[in-house]
Amino acid sequence: MAEEPTDIPEFSTPTPRRPSPRTARWVTGIAACVGVAVAVPVAVAAAQPPPSPVRVEDGAVIVPIDGGDAVVDPASLAVTARPDDGGDDVALSDAAEQDLGDPDEVTIGTEGASWSYPDSGLEATATVDQGRLSVELRSTATGDDASDSTVTWPVTGTDPAASAVRFPRGEGLSVPLDDGFWNSEDAGLAGTDIDMSSGLTLPFWGTALGDLGASYAVDDDGIGTLLRFVSENGRLSNQAEHTFSERSGTLDYTVTFALTGPEPTAAAADYRSLLKERGQLGSLKKKIQDNPEVGKLVGAFHAYTWGGDRRSATVQKLRELGIDRMWLGDSDDTPMTADTVRAANDAGYLVGPYDSWANAQDPDESDSPTSVWPEGVYPKDCVIEADGEPKSGFGDRGCYLSSQAIADNKDTQAYIADRVKEMTANGATSYFLDVDAAGELFDDYSPDHPMTQAQDRDNRIERMRRVSEDDGLVLGSESAVGWANEVIAFSHGSSTPVADGLWALERDKEQWGGWAPVTGPKFFFQPATLSDALAKAMFDPAYRVPLYQTVLHDSLISTDRWEMPLYKLPEQKRDRVLLAMLYNTPINLVLNEDAVDEHGEEIAQLQKFFQPLHEAAATEPMTGFEYLSDDNLVQRSEFGDGALTVTANFGDATDPDSGLPGGCVEASVNGGQDQRLCPSS
Repeated sequence: MAEEPTDIPEFSTPTPRRPSPRTARWVTGIAACVGVAVAVPVAVAAAQPPPSPVRVEDGAVIVPIDGGDAVVDPASLAVTARPDDGGDDVALSDAAEQDLGDPDEVTIGTEGASWSYPDSGLEATATVDQGRLSVELRSTATGDDASDSTVTWPVTGTDPAASAVRFPRGEGLSVPLDDGFWNSEDAGLAGTDIDMSSGLTLPFWGTALGDLGASYAVDDDGIGTLLRFVSENGRLSNQAEHTFSERSGTLDYTVTFALTGPEPTAAAADYRSLLKERGQLGSLKKKIQDNPEVGKLVGAFHAYTWGGDRRSATVQKLRELGIDRMWLGDSDDTPMTADTVRAANDAGYLVGPYDSWANAQDPDESDSPTSVWPEGVYPKDCVIEADGEPKSGFGDRGCYLSSQAIADNKDTQAYIADRVKEMTANGATSYFLDVDAAGELFDDYSPDHPMTQAQDRDNRIERMRRVSEDDGLVLGSESAVGWANEVIAFSHGSSTPVADGLWALERDKEQWGGWAPVTGPKFFFQPATLSDALAKAMFDPAYRVPLYQTVLHDSLISTDRWEMPLYKLPEQKRDRVLLAMLYNTPINLVLNEDAVDEHGEEIAQLQKFFQPLHEAAATEPMTGFEYLSDDNLVQRSEFGDGALTVTANFGDATDPDSGLPGGCVEASVNGGQDQRLCPSS
């Protein structure tokens, strides 16, 4: 957040997202396609770029990709892969759902193929992107013809060989296409549309295709695109729907297709490579080098504190239990005392206040200090929707505050800078900034501070960068999506594959609990029971797959949601511990004095097992994941080049192959002796 001149440097204009290599090549290709014919000396002509590897055969566009050829039908946008191993062709996408009209003639430039759909006002290009097929659709409609239009494409999972869809809802799910539960209403998936920029933690999905797999990634962080889950005759398929909007800046729509292996995390590995190629993959190791305080996250569990845990004596109790590393967060807007922070720092812990810059309320009626802003901010700087009304804020209280309005106002930036200093004046070296990284982006129709979702994203990245880099704080945020990975160190919530039924349950005060008492609100401390369907959709290990960790494990540290701490869901406790160890991610807790007394010894035991695993692999990528049993309940993960191997048995019986008892996990650091943990249920 920006600040006044002199000792408070002001925000610079947010730097737009880096263009992908594909974008640069597309520009070159188009220039070649529409270039003016001139007399060129032979010597100059010889220096021109080599011809494109893309070609046209019998009206189809053939794009060589890793593992074979991709065949694009310009008449329908159907995409087929021809594997180079001689295997059967597979459908990567059916035709677009709507009739695009007759395409004009395909033109081959130096980088790829181009054509257009005059009836639909769309231009198309097909290029090679680092061994992938990249197809870009661009709407050319302007003025009165520029009203929002949509295209439903690609359409995936329809090939007879397709058996599962993998998508990063939270950490990730692998769903068999013909699974009766996932095709039913109980699962809450079939018939739904997921916003790819916020409903998924990363804008890609994948399908299993027999001995192959396919990966689909959407550019611009999925802004303007939905992923639809369709169930027909007891079988799932997917449709992506993109809205072209001049006002929202979504006139370009690019999807990359890749042939992959059949591994459950293959699509995630491909997306990680894509981020790395585009210079958009952060490094936890570098974050630690730049700020050694980030290193205190390694091996640490995370806990929000209440009541007694805000006293230095309770911090000392945690340390006496043998807990060497912890991140302790304020549970409300009142920072810990300096004495407590000093005790935590001395113990090697991190302390972080809670803040949010997304909500604004009438100062006379506000229910939260973080929602009170200087005079003139509310309601003038609220996000304004297309109908001219302010966008309602958290729980329909106040409004969502426009990040563009903040970026445009030096006084507001200075206020935020002062607020950060005030909330860390107790010596805290960490900071939790709610919502900013969660992916919910807004178009702002205010004439005073107009904004697109892409601008909102860039504003948030810039202000988070200020806190993490300029202020030197160990920054975390809620349910961080991929575009935030370079500027934060940890995320609370991105591990949880939230199903829609959860929100209704959390609103039920009798079953989930309310906000009293102050020292231990039942909302966090009262044990809750998930319905069978909700438990299966969110926590059944047979369907879980570490897509987020495959992409971002060595970039940032991820946990479950803060209102779903370990002891909140007793029936899922054992499996959640095993998942944390298998994925090399910390357990998230809420603590008060009673909770420390009741669970402290077990927490210490779990943390003691976790710490050396995390120390070995926190800055290493997840390099392997596999299901070792037919029921998917025995799983193995690998990190780095042999840095860590973990095997977990989520079943009840001993695995006959590994000898690992049900409900246990084994880990080997650097090929050393296996260490075993069998957590209580």
